[in-house]
Amino acid sequence: MNSSKVKVLVDTTYLLPILGVEVEGVEEALKALRELYVKGRIKLLYSPFSLLEAIGKISRAKYDARRVNEGITSIMDSGVFKAALPGPKAYVEALELRRRGFKDLIDLLLYLTAKQYGARFLTRDRELAEFLEREGRDLSVIMREEELSSL
Repeated sequence: MNSSKVKVLVDTTYLLPILGVEVEGVEEALKALRELYVKGRIKLLYSPFSLLEAIGKISRAKYDARRVNEGITSIMDSGVFKAALPGPKAYVEALELRRRGFKDLIDLLLYLTAKQYGARFLTRDRELAEFLEREGRDLSVIMREEELSSL
C-alpha cells in the first residue's frame, strides 16, 4: 500500500556513491535503503539541489565523467528516486533560518523540502540538527542512519 511507505529524502552524502565518489561509512545505510526500497517500505526522494551540491564537490576532485553521467541518469530516470522540489514557503523559510545563523542554505532547503513532502530527511549533519533544535524546529523530520533498521 503506497500510503504506508515512509518517504525518505536523502542528503547529498547518499547520492555521492552513485556518482562514483566514495563516502566513508555509508555502505550500511545504502544497503539498508536498498533493502527497504526493494521490500516496498520506503519511497526515496532526492533534491536537484543535492545533485548541484554533489557536482560542486565532484568538480574539485578527479572524477570519471562517464560514471557521473550514469549516476545522474540513474538518480533522475531509474524510477527509484522521485524529485522533490521546495515550494515558495520553503525558500523563504530557508532564507530566514540562514539569517538566524545556519550558513548551509542547501541543507536548510533539504530539511524544509522533506517537511513539505511529509518525508524524513536522512542526514548525518549534526550541526543542522543542533541548530534546528535551538530554533525550536520539528526534529522528527530529521532521520539518522540508525533509524533505518526500525522501518
